[in-house]
Amino acid sequence: MERDFSPAELPYVETSDFEGANRRRPKIDAYFSADVETDGPIPGPYSLLSFAIVYAGRSDGMTFERPKNYENSFYTEIKPISHKFQEEALAVNKIDRQRLIIEGIDPVEAMSEACKWVKATAGNAEPVLVAYPLSFDWTWLYWYFVNYSRDGSPFGHSKCFDIKTAVAVKARLPISSASRSKLPSHLTSKRIHTHHALDDAKEQAEIFANIYEWGGNFGRD
Repeated sequence: MERDFSPAELPYVETSDFEGANRRRPKIDAYFSADVETDGPIPGPYSLLSFAIVYAGRSDGMTFERPKNYENSFYTEIKPISHKFQEEALAVNKIDRQRLIIEGIDPVEAMSEACKWVKATAGNAEPVLVAYPLSFDWTWLYWYFVNYSRDGSPFGHSKCFDIKTAVAVKARLPISSASRSKLPSHLTSKRIHTHHALDDAKEQAEIFANIYEWGGNFGRD
């Protein structure tokens, strides 16, 4: 027989199965804001040039705790994996691709260290990747973690949070109207969007916290 779960039960996962009510353990998400800079639209034919992951808070499903600041972060610049690139992508992020061919970190080392950092920072919580929109950053990082990290992806294959979807749901908007450029001022960050991965991951982490704590716009200002 199927049963409905009350909100009070949702932050917990049964150690055996959902029907076993004797033993439960708290389940906590640790959120990580991620931003990538690339030389093309998809991984494989093109390369991830730099990325940043910033600790962005945690939640047990009932309460959210934002960090005191956004200095707990991981940033790296990576050696390109192919000769193919798009000039228009480099024009946006202003990254010297030739320099990274010589000085960039090997992808195996970069992704393995990033995985270790995420797991250590999360501690006993479950790491969840956050982005706005999620699809681009997740695609690149998941592909690189699976292909290069010695320990795979710290986010598994699906532990992720799309800020754009959260805006659409809370504001009762279609996804096409929930872009970052259309956010009201009380949900934005005071940081400047620079197209440097670390700057933008911190900016995004603040936006995430603002939206997570926001009650939504359900017929109210």
